Amino acid sequence: MKNRNIKIIMAISIILLLFFTTANVASSYMKVKKTVEESIINQSLTIGKSIANSIDMSIYKRFLRNPEKNNDYWTIRNYLSDAKNKTGALYIYTIKIDNPNVARAMVVGQPAMEGQDNDFPIGEICLIPQKFVREAYYHNTSFVTDIVEDSKYGTYLTVGVPITDEDDIVVGYLGIDLSTSSLDNIKKDVIKNNLLLFIFNGVLIIITITSFFLIQRWYQKELAKEVDDTEDTYQTEIKALITSVSSLRHDFTNHIQVLHGFLQLGETEQAKQYAEALSKEVQTLESIKLDVDHPGLTILLQTKKLAAQNNQIDMSFTVSQSTFEHMKTIDLIKILSNLIDNAIDATTILPEEKRKITVNCTVDVKKYVFQIINTGPALSPNVPVFEQGYSTKQEEKGKVHGQGLFIVKSIVEKYGGQIALYSINELETVAYVEIPFKF
Repeated sequence: MKNRNIKIIMAISIILLLFFTTANVASSYMKVKKTVEESIINQSLTIGKSIANSIDMSIYKRFLRNPEKNNDYWTIRNYLSDAKNKTGALYIYTIKIDNPNVARAMVVGQPAMEGQDNDFPIGEICLIPQKFVREAYYHNTSFVTDIVEDSKYGTYLTVGVPITDEDDIVVGYLGIDLSTSSLDNIKKDVIKNNLLLFIFNGVLIIITITSFFLIQRWYQKELAKEVDDTEDTYQTEIKALITSVSSLRHDFTNHIQVLHGFLQLGETEQAKQYAEALSKEVQTLESIKLDVDHPGLTILLQTKKLAAQNNQIDMSFTVSQSTFEHMKTIDLIKILSNLIDNAIDATTILPEEKRKITVNCTVDVKKYVFQIINTGPALSPNVPVFEQGYSTKQEEKGKVHGQGLFIVKSIVEKYGGQIALYSINELETVAYVEIPFKF
């Protein structure tokens, strides 16, 4: 069920990632188109103002008083025709707006074709939507229309700019028609020039999704490895605990048999003394219970204490009241388990009365300090105790030695800590580990 939930979460994450990245590309595409359109319109407004300001007001006013195709008309028309050719607009023309309902084209900047001097009649009604006509009539401001479908002149949008005289009075409007096909072509050219950007975004999406999958697979492998390591560590400790319990059970059976024998022989005093000795041993077993805030550490130390008692080793603990939250439990267990196991192996060489191990797990302001002190033979100087494969133990068939301290050193280095193993006299060895906190 857990794996299924993880897969569902990942699937939803991928879908959301695809949705948002696709939306981002689509948004970028639309934004480019809109930006191009706004840029062209703003440029047309600027050009329109420049053309409007350059019209000879005396000639245009004279034409308005007598709107016929006279010299004044042709002077203005040629000027507008020249402006049209330079700007590439569909049409440039002057507009008369003397009421809020209708706009009329007065002079259209288009070269006259031979035999077609009436191609653009003066005062022809423009198809400028009424809302823009009203805006111009009442507010004397520039305007930009929506797209106009004109069966005669095509599909376009109109940019209107006020024409003012020397007294800043609006005498008309300059209209610039922009062909939608020209706008679309410009947009296509701009988008084509930005094609690399869209390709980059697409590649980025692919890389992001691929990276997501790779990270996910790496995480699953690391998680599986972590779980395997945890299982191996705890299985080792459980096996040790089972071995210890089996040993206790075997000892218990022997003790019962001895007591039974004493009682059968009528040696009640001997049986009483033997029972008192067993009672002291049971009290010793009760002392295994530890007041430690970390459950995993509690189990480990109880297991090692039991193993020490089975090997007639006097083992004592000093543990700070801490949850050791700055370390992974698996790493904490690996460090202490390997160091205590090494101490037990070294101590069992000595006679029973000299076997002693002290385990200290303390918390400083900025670090954890672990110290395992055991009696046993002193270490030889300059031995590579932390190298993989090095061991002082005798070779045993089917067993690999020389891994414990190497593993401990690797974990300590992962946390940026320090480790040392040294003898302070001929019969006492110290394993010292510092793990700094990472905030």
